[in-house]
Amino acid sequence: MRWWKIIGLAGAAGVAATGVAIARAERRRRAYTPEEIRVRLRERIESQPEGRRS
Repeated sequence: MRWWKIIGLAGAAGVAATGVAIARAERRRRAYTPEEIRVRLRERIESQPEGRRS
């Protein structure tokens, strides 16, 4: 094989791996119910110091 074929195959594998990671993160994000998201956001706001809240 020529070096450019190896680089091309490595690039294609990298693109495929990135797509898999994005799809997995999207599935994880969509798994939360709206109420769970509200609770998590409230917890995050409460854990911030008073000066950083807006």
